[in-house]
Amino acid sequence: MTTIKGAGFFDHPEHFNIYRKGRHDPKSPNITLEQPVILELIGDVTGLSVLDLGCGDAVFGVQLLEAGCRRYLGLESSANMAQLGATNLHGLAGEVIHETIEAWAYPSGAFDLAVSRLALHYVEDFGRICRLVFRTLRPGGRFVFSCVHPVITSSDDSGGGRRKAWTVDRYFETGPRSVQFMGGRVEQFHRTVEDFFSALQRAGFTVDQLRESHPRREHFEDEQLYRRRMRIPLFIFFAARKAQA
Repeated sequence: MTTIKGAGFFDHPEHFNIYRKGRHDPKSPNITLEQPVILELIGDVTGLSVLDLGCGDAVFGVQLLEAGCRRYLGLESSANMAQLGATNLHGLAGEVIHETIEAWAYPSGAFDLAVSRLALHYVEDFGRICRLVFRTLRPGGRFVFSCVHPVITSSDDSGGGRRKAWTVDRYFETGPRSVQFMGGRVEQFHRTVEDFFSALQRAGFTVDQLRESHPRREHFEDEQLYRRRMRIPLFIFFAARKAQA
């Protein structure tokens, strides 16, 4: 099975259709594990100008605009996703640009908040993206993002089915991994927790919080699923800040 670069994965109809069927399922880990933490880290968005790296269908942009953000701009490399995102944002103070996270020209001092939800593990040079985000934030601006946890990206041993155990392997051998995902194989980049932290600091950020996807019982109707999610962290989160001038 061919491994697809992240930018083109959702332009394959079968992967795009699987995404549309499952992404907003109330039982999905995106809803039960990732969303509660990212919303806590972001906090009040009233009056903010927000940049979303890898915005997907921009449903999150709709939520942010409804919560009071002043402006929303999403970057999305998949043509299918960018078109869907533009449709979802129609009539709102938001837009989606069909461009990769790596190639976009980040304007200086343009945003109060940069967010990214489960997209930056498709980026090879994370340090460069940190520097670009730092530049595009205003003084006091924040960078909040989630990624697949390094204990997951270190080793893909799913064997094509539901995992019964997880293996952490080649943890300090950072770089690309071919990962089974939504009926295909996609390239993700493995990096350590230290890599994330150090890249943010080198870019000039102060790291305010590091979180993991610790399940909360109130977000699960299914006890068995809750117990399964307690076994290993699927996601990691960072909240970083650019100093005031």
